[in-house]
Amino acid sequence: MITGIGQLALPYQSNGSLISFDNHTIGSSLISQEFNYSGFFHPRNDSASGLDPDITIQDACLQVQRIHNATGISSSFLESAIFKFKKYTLFFFGSEYVDVLTLNIYLAKNFPDIYSQYIN
Repeated sequence: MITGIGQLALPYQSNGSLISFDNHTIGSSLISQEFNYSGFFHPRNDSASGLDPDITIQDACLQVQRIHNATGISSSFLESAIFKFKKYTLFFFGSEYVDVLTLNIYLAKNFPDIYSQYIN
């Protein structure tokens, strides 16, 4: 009964908050994904569980140069992408963060020639 209520009330969350790209499920918005290619944003590696899907804005900005070097995408585009998807922990009052998977999907959609071989 609880499962049925969950499916009706919150179907996206009840099914694992799965994210699709190109008609393929590629991850979950609740759990960090591993990205091996240096042209992607990477989740933080200092979290105790290693499962946090979000990084701080500062951490994302620190990765811009590496991604630019690997892909040739302009630093200004990468920085604007970070701020486009910026969220706050407590509405506009909390810490700023961004979801790594969302950023990487945005890059893959905008630069399919660079990323198509890395997303399946």
